[in-house]
Amino acid sequence: MSEASSGESLLFLTDEQLRQGSEAMFFAYRGFTADPDRILATMAYGRAHHRAIHFISRSPGTTVNNLLNILGVTKQSLNRVLRTLVEDGLVDSRVGKSDRRERHLRLTEEGAALERKLSDAQRARMRAAYRSAGPEAVAGFRKVLEAMMDPELRRQYRTLKENET
Repeated sequence: MSEASSGESLLFLTDEQLRQGSEAMFFAYRGFTADPDRILATMAYGRAHHRAIHFISRSPGTTVNNLLNILGVTKQSLNRVLRTLVEDGLVDSRVGKSDRRERHLRLTEEGAALERKLSDAQRARMRAAYRSAGPEAVAGFRKVLEAMMDPELRRQYRTLKENET
């Protein structure tokens, strides 16, 4: 494989190469979401429910406002999702102790079990892809993803990463 076709030294990418990368991301995302989508479809849930469950799991006790900020959705759409998750016993919503206007969110045991099932499916797919690509590709992929994020979203992402340690 030539150096140019391997992409190792390309400082300039053609429109065609960028289109191919965009399409690869689109199809990879479809694969990444396929397993959780199948699980959620049996419960009449969608990706919005998955995202809420994921980020509530990552930050137990998070507020609705914080979740709105992370997800970048309207209050109305998030409330619709949260209402079903609370009614179905997957999320516990409690009034804040210091500010009664706040609602703090936690997964119930049933919600945590669903989150594990959804995440396990995605981690298995990512683990296989990472193994196939190798450590250098994994590091490069993360750099590309972070570079594509808007600066504020990159800060949010890095804050989430820091909070896990």
